[in-house]
Amino acid sequence: MSSFRPEDPGLPRIPPERAREYRDRGWWRPERVDRLVLRHVAEDPEKEAVRGPGGRLTRRELADAVAGAAARLAGLGIARGDRVLVQLPNDLELVVLPLALMRLGAHPVMAVPTLRRRELLAVVAATRPTAVAVPHRWQRFDHVALARELRESCPGIRHILVADRAADAVPEGTEDLVELCRPDPGARPLPDLGPPLADEPAVFLLSSGTTGPPKAIARAHEGYGYMIRTAARWAGLSPDTVYLAVMSGAHGFVLNCPGMFGALAFGGRVVLGSPGDPGAALDLIDREGVTHTTLVPALITQWLSEAGRRGRGPTSLRVLQAGGARLEPAPAAEAHKLLGCTVQQCYGMSEGLLTYTALDDPDDVIAHTQGRPASPGDEIRIVAEDGTEVAPGETGEVLTRGPYTVAGYYAAPDADARAFTDDGFYRTGDLARLHPSGGLVVEGRIGDVINRGGEKISAGEIESLLAEHPLLRAVAAVAMPHPVWGQTVCVFAVPSDPEKQPTLLGLRRFLTERGIATYKLPEDIRVVDALPMIGVGKINRVALRAAAADRQAREEREPTP
Repeated sequence: MSSFRPEDPGLPRIPPERAREYRDRGWWRPERVDRLVLRHVAEDPEKEAVRGPGGRLTRRELADAVAGAAARLAGLGIARGDRVLVQLPNDLELVVLPLALMRLGAHPVMAVPTLRRRELLAVVAATRPTAVAVPHRWQRFDHVALARELRESCPGIRHILVADRAADAVPEGTEDLVELCRPDPGARPLPDLGPPLADEPAVFLLSSGTTGPPKAIARAHEGYGYMIRTAARWAGLSPDTVYLAVMSGAHGFVLNCPGMFGALAFGGRVVLGSPGDPGAALDLIDREGVTHTTLVPALITQWLSEAGRRGRGPTSLRVLQAGGARLEPAPAAEAHKLLGCTVQQCYGMSEGLLTYTALDDPDDVIAHTQGRPASPGDEIRIVAEDGTEVAPGETGEVLTRGPYTVAGYYAAPDADARAFTDDGFYRTGDLARLHPSGGLVVEGRIGDVINRGGEKISAGEIESLLAEHPLLRAVAAVAMPHPVWGQTVCVFAVPSDPEKQPTLLGLRRFLTERGIATYKLPEDIRVVDALPMIGVGKINRVALRAAAADRQAREEREPTP
């Protein structure tokens, strides 16, 4: 029996007058996203659509895999309106399963594989999934064991779907996801659901975690489809596009901006890789004729280093989308020269707004801005602390609403009250100013957020966990410059007993035991007698960041013994 409820109280809704405008202007269409992504199947069914570590799928095989998986999911009792947590690495199942769930009318909840118990407990508490899809082991971590822990806290999880190509069978009590997603030309198609209902979610994305554990974001078919189509046009996608996903395809940036879904929707093909080896990625580009890819600045730096070592860059790459953090002018110029492609600066968030530099923008605009709003329907305000709009060129917080920006988080009214204005603008928490070109120049975050290679880490979350450590009397976490990742976590610790000094390894173990994602673990510790304070009981984070940066700079200048 379907659990989809159009009146779902946890589902935020765009006001009717704005929704009517978006439909009248043709931005919102009565089209399901799975149909959008697979709309080119009949044109050239034998053209390759997806290639990953587990093999390849033609357009016909992808469509058959989606239809077969949808039917098998229905056989497991998963129905329209159910939610399924999808935490998979980049392989064929990461493409097939979300589309199959959409075909069924269920909703994939996309989670990157690096999230752990603490983050995922918050996600399952909000979304109440009926199933979890995970690899057995990935990067030496047992995801099945974590899925079983999640099921203990969320009894509604009836199935654990496991992808494990290396084993003859999946663990007892789980379902074989590889088998579930295999192409089945003979599968009996499910009844066509027809156009999406108003506000019906296609997918749930997760917030970046800048204020703590991630929040669920329901992306409705109409607005989500418009975002994919719009982003694809900015990136210049076409049937000869070959899109390489090396970052996690569960990231919205890689999934839909335009990402994997955009490439397929515009007739291109998708190549799935991993970020761990820049040399292997550059080889993959040459071998597969990759034309487009998406990277955070930390990975761009690694690719530039490898291309410089080789003395050449790839020959087929046309567009390198840079986002997740601000790409500075020097690496932007170097990427254009060394990788032989157009750099497209991007800024956005899972909640909505996208900005892009145009492919034909002058070099100065590409190097120094994060682009212009993708849609004429995007509304942007740059405001001071008191909420008034700043003068052009001055820095303030970015507020936005538009045809693909959500009206709130799923089932999180307290977070909505903080993050959205009464008239529907999303408070991004990002500081930016308007460039003379009309683009945004993103200057940083209002809160103290650490940006490690595009992954956002809440200092408050780290501090709240370490506050329970028996050896610590006080603690503060701040960003420390890093030559590869841009920033990492540095902890300033005041010991409870001067005779018992905390260690970096001890703090990392303490946090790991509490189920925190590994990218959030501190990479330096400074033991101090007291934390500097400012105002009424506030930690002077400016002084701590300066101290962390100063010591890091001194260590880099000192010769290695």
